[in-house]
Amino acid sequence: MENKKEIIAGIIIIGNEILSGRTKDLNTSTISKWLNSIGIKVQEARAVPDNEKIIINTVNEFRNKFNYVFTSGGIGPTHDDITSEAISKSFNLKYEINKEAFKILEKYYGVNEFNEGRQRMTWMPSNANLILNPASGAPGFYVENVFCLPGVPSILESMLPDLNNKLVGGNPILSKTISLRTLESEIAKSLKIVQEKNKDIDIGSYPFFRKGKIGVSIVLRSEDQNKIDICSIEIMKFVNEMQIEIVERD
Repeated sequence: MENKKEIIAGIIIIGNEILSGRTKDLNTSTISKWLNSIGIKVQEARAVPDNEKIIINTVNEFRNKFNYVFTSGGIGPTHDDITSEAISKSFNLKYEINKEAFKILEKYYGVNEFNEGRQRMTWMPSNANLILNPASGAPGFYVENVFCLPGVPSILESMLPDLNNKLVGGNPILSKTISLRTLESEIAKSLKIVQEKNKDIDIGSYPFFRKGKIGVSIVLRSEDQNKIDICSIEIMKFVNEMQIEIVERD
């Protein structure tokens, strides 16, 4: 079977509220899981403030580096929602009212309730393509390989299915998690040996704290289920030999 070319993506989370800690970033995880399911690997995620120059520079860096770029946040109705205009400047495009978005929101809110703030959400780069929003009406948009989504996690998640047929992915990226009652330092040597024997499998170890006890989740990621299964058997061999308690396996 011919291997498909690796398709990679970057995620830009935009908003002072994320960097200040007032709002928890859930969107990186949501976008990453969805992209993995359609064979697109997220290679970098970055949080940036509501600063036009930083947004422009980051978007230009990412769109030249990755096949796809996803931004989250800054496309709402308030004064600090500056993502749309920054994207326009990134591509040297005119920033203007998108007529299709205007019609969608005018119908959604009704003529009398479609005030100036809500009309701000129809300003986009010229010739932007819309990403439909089944949750709250206001569409996102994309220009070339840059896809701009809202910051509210539930709304963002509802909009992702509209993009399934607009992206070209590779083979879906599969994963398996083995959670153990142990410390990273206790399994580091054994895990390194497994990784060296399985170089084309992405093996990560992540400490967790559950019910007052410390543990480690080992996550295996690959496009090939058979390789994941082989790697899992090798890990379970040293886990059993070391008599480590298994908390959970998926």
